[in-house]
Amino acid sequence: MDWGNVSTQDLIEALREVEWSSPPRPPSEFFSRFTFPRSYSKWNSRLKCNLYYYRTNYFIMIVVILALGFLRGPLAIVGALLTALSIAFLNDSFAGTFSEKVTRTVRQFSPHLAAKMRPPLTPVIRGRPSAKRAIFICGRPRWVFVFVFSIVSFFLWFVSCGLLTVLWALGIGLLATLVHASFRTPNLKARLNTFREEFRAVWRNYSEL
Repeated sequence: MDWGNVSTQDLIEALREVEWSSPPRPPSEFFSRFTFPRSYSKWNSRLKCNLYYYRTNYFIMIVVILALGFLRGPLAIVGALLTALSIAFLNDSFAGTFSEKVTRTVRQFSPHLAAKMRPPLTPVIRGRPSAKRAIFICGRPRWVFVFVFSIVSFFLWFVSCGLLTVLWALGIGLLATLVHASFRTPNLKARLNTFREEFRAVWRNYSEL
């Protein structure tokens, strides 16, 4: 796959739809080999490939940096965790898995309430969904949870006076991600993983026909 031909919008869409349940790459692989890109096209391709392949590592790294910035502020730590959760909700796989586990837990105590948390059925015309499947969390549109969690986390940051700290921590986390993705040499394992993800996407689309 030529990552140089992949647009930023396509990369964001792939990160939104890809499975995030896979464990992070081991540190021995994450910090293995670094080289300077020879050209802008090489850097652009390497950046997109690494962002996709090490997505879980980067997410954990940013969350850890945010948590370290708020060691003395427990409210700010909760705010950082809520922010990370609201960002994770943007991924289809994580949102669906979270909703399923919460609904399953609620069903043990209140089956009636769990039935109300089921997502609405998507109308099907001629064997195909009439529109692109919307993502629901506990029976509510995904954006509701993203909005509520973001507002609560912003309030916790404001109460703990940690807005400036979170900006610095988030900036450091994003800068560390950019530096690593720019200089980490893509290995054969990353390319094989990309091909496997492409096959899964094509097979999933074929199965939906």
